[in-house]
Amino acid sequence: MYDLIVIGSGAAGIIAAIRAKQNNKNVLLLEQQSKIAPKLKATGGGRCNLTNTLSNDEFISHFGKNGRFMTKALDEFDYKKLTSFMNSIGISTHAPDGFRIFPTSHSSQTIIDGLNSYMQKIGVDIKCNEKVVQILSQNNKIQALKTVNNTYSTKNILIATGGKGYENLGASGDGFDFARTLGHKVTSLYPAMMPLFTKQTWQGNCTANTIPKAQIQVDIKKHKKLKATGDLIFTKKGLRGPVVLDFAREITPLFDKYDNIDIKINMVKGKNEDDILRFLKEQSLKNPTSTVLEHLEKILAKSVILELSKLVSIDCNVTYKNLKGTKKADFIKILCNTPFTITGHDGFRLAMITRGGISLKEVDQNTMQSKLISGLYFAGEVLDIDGPCGGYNLQWAFSSGYLAGNSIK
Repeated sequence: MYDLIVIGSGAAGIIAAIRAKQNNKNVLLLEQQSKIAPKLKATGGGRCNLTNTLSNDEFISHFGKNGRFMTKALDEFDYKKLTSFMNSIGISTHAPDGFRIFPTSHSSQTIIDGLNSYMQKIGVDIKCNEKVVQILSQNNKIQALKTVNNTYSTKNILIATGGKGYENLGASGDGFDFARTLGHKVTSLYPAMMPLFTKQTWQGNCTANTIPKAQIQVDIKKHKKLKATGDLIFTKKGLRGPVVLDFAREITPLFDKYDNIDIKINMVKGKNEDDILRFLKEQSLKNPTSTVLEHLEKILAKSVILELSKLVSIDCNVTYKNLKGTKKADFIKILCNTPFTITGHDGFRLAMITRGGISLKEVDQNTMQSKLISGLYFAGEVLDIDGPCGGYNLQWAFSSGYLAGNSIK
């Protein structure tokens, strides 16, 4: 008989197992893969951006309308407590840019090894290659669970299986299936935090450049309020970079309604057409022999300028004075509002995060326990909360897992 069985060995599951064991509970951690934390290993490109330095209120504000659900979890285990815990088990951390916090090794394996060693030290029972197939309850109380190989008795189960993203690392969405079977509502699920494919191909000639502070906006009448700002990176197939990874969560649900999604991107640091016109005139007065290309290189990558000039059939290797006719207006317009058509994405195959999840209305935010089934808990990405790049989702996983583990009676 276990006091707690945790399904899933990601950040949420591991910290929950640790906290419950620290409270002298008998804990079993189950992982269907051959090693623990397969998705954690891939986090942040393997560098593992653990969290960030925002205050709890600022942190919550980046999660939209569902953010307030996180209040108790963050109060119990915020970034300061997380980094303090990591340091206490021998994992040093730092924030090289003053915002994002990484292990000083910049290796997710450091985090995994440290957590694994600590779990072994305090006596968490860990079983890998153990796939859960059924959760058993009676009279709305948890009784046991079945795996492919065994049946385990327990009064408390934590579903910390993550979302559906990174299917190649074993994500299958089985946590959502368990929740539905037990009567919980699961909101619509969409892949998020991933690159997007475009109809356009010219950006494939600009893959060496990062466009800072690019502004993206959906160019569909009903959805123009959907916008984001951040660093943009071009790929041969489309768009990526932090702004696109964050914005993908707004795009993927639109494919339920539209075959393609038109967007526009401002790549000139938010300047509008009047600003660009004024900028070119001012630069021309200062340097009358310089070309339009040379002027614009001060605010945009050369490769992008050349590609945009081709789109409107204009020669930007001339002085501003020699930039004539309606082509000049077309060029300035496309600089400020570069059109792209999003044609698709890779689905859950490479999605780092899942948008949607178990309805928060059916979960007690003060304990992470189900309001429907006594002894059933949830933590991390399996819930209907997702945030942007920058350590937000991993901190939420640790915070919610800690709160769940601390709530086991």
